[in-house]
Amino acid sequence: MNSNLQRGINTSLIHLVLGLYTLVALFPIFLILVNALKTRKGIFNDPLALPTTDTLSFEGFQKVFSQSDFLLYFSNSLIVTLVALFFVLLLGAMASWALSEYRFPGRRILTLFMAMGIMVPIRLGTVSILELMVSLELVNTRTALILVYIAQGLPLAIFILTEYMAQIPKELKEAARCDDVSEYRLFFQVVLPLTRPAIATVAVFTMIPIWNDLWFPLILAPGEGTRTLTLGVQQFIGQYVTDWNSVLASLTLAVIPVLVLYLFFSRQLIRGLTAGAVK
Repeated sequence: MNSNLQRGINTSLIHLVLGLYTLVALFPIFLILVNALKTRKGIFNDPLALPTTDTLSFEGFQKVFSQSDFLLYFSNSLIVTLVALFFVLLLGAMASWALSEYRFPGRRILTLFMAMGIMVPIRLGTVSILELMVSLELVNTRTALILVYIAQGLPLAIFILTEYMAQIPKELKEAARCDDVSEYRLFFQVVLPLTRPAIATVAVFTMIPIWNDLWFPLILAPGEGTRTLTLGVQQFIGQYVTDWNSVLASLTLAVIPVLVLYLFFSRQLIRGLTAGAVK
C-alpha cells in the first residue's frame, strides 16, 4: 500500500512539473495570439488580458494582407523550407544508411567530419557563403537559401539517422537480401519505413530553425521577390515606431505551419525521442 501511495505521489509530482513546464513554454504563444486580436491601446494597457468588446480588433491582420505581400513571403518560406527539408531527409537518410551498413576506408573519419558540422555553427562561414553565392550568381534567389539550409541540416540528420539505422536487426536485412531484394529496394521499402520515428524527429528539428531563420534571408535573399516570412515581418518594425498589431498578427500566422507539422508528426516524434531510452 505504501509503495502504491509513493508511486502515485511520484507520478503526480512528475505530472505537476511537466504541466508547469508546458504552461511556461506555451505562455509566449498565448500572449502573441491574444494580443494579435487587440487594439494597440488594448495591448499596452493590459497585455495579459483577453480581448473584450472594446479591445477586440482585426486591424493587424487587415494591415498584414493589405500593406504587405504576406502571401508572397509565406510562399517563399514554405517553398524554401519544404524543398530543403525534403533533400535533408533524403540525402541524410542515404548517407546514414551508407555509414551504418557498409564498411569502407575512411568511414570513421567521414562520420567524425559529419559530427563536426553539429559543433561548428554554419553562421561562422557567412562571409565565405556570401562570396560563393555571389560567384554563382545565386544572390536574391530561393536556391541560395535552400542550399545553405541543406548544408545546415545534414549533420544533425546524419547523426540521428545513423544511430537509429544501426539498431535495425541484421537478420531482417539479410533475409531481404536472400530474397534477391536489391539494395535500393531494401533501403526505400524496408529501412525507411522502419526509421519513420527518427525521420519525424529530424523533420521537426530541421524545419523549425529554417522557418524561423532571419540571418540568411537577410544576407542572401533580401530582395522584395525572395523575402521570407521572418524577413517580411521586419517592415512593420521601425526605428522609432513599431506596428505591434501587424507584427503580432504576422507571428500568429507564421506559427500555424509549425503547429501543423508538430501535430502531424507528434506520435512519431515522441517515439523517435524515446527510442532506446527503455527496453
